[in-house]
Order: sequence, then C-alpha cells, then structure tokens
Amino acid sequence: MAVSRRETVIDYEFLRGRQNETVVKELCVASAIASETFRYKPPYKMPHHASIENGINWMDGHIEYKELHTVLYEAVVGFAHLYA
Repeated sequence: MAVSRRETVIDYEFLRGRQNETVVKELCVASAIASETFRYKPPYKMPHHASIENGINWMDGHIEYKELHTVLYEAVVGFAHLYA
C-alpha cells in the first residue's frame, strides 16, 4: 500500500479560557514523513492552571498566540488532505 505524501493529521491540546473558550496550547502537524509541534503562549493574563487530562500548563509555550493561524497555515500549505 502506497503512503500518500499529500495527507496530514492535525492534533491539538487545549485548555479552557476565561469565558470557557478553547485555547489551543499545543498543535502538532504530522504526515507520513515528518511531524512538527508548536506550543503557544497564553493569549491573555490569567492565573496559572493546568489540565489533569493532558498535563498542559497555562504558562507553557514559546510562540505568540496571535501567530496561531499563520503558523498552522504555513505548516499545512501543500497538503491536499487535512485530518483533525
């Protein structure tokens, strides 16, 4: 069975924000030949908290949250099929 190099999977971990919104903290884009993980800083100030389910902490991250869409777009450009 041939592996398609035009498919990728997007996996993400999140925390709940002030208004119970989803705040992406870690994003992984993986294909048959490579994967890349991105960890985002919090989008706003909030007391430190973490998720028991995934071990992600509110203060984790090194990429500015406002860059989430740009980073994701650049990571998946060229893939014909995206799966989440």
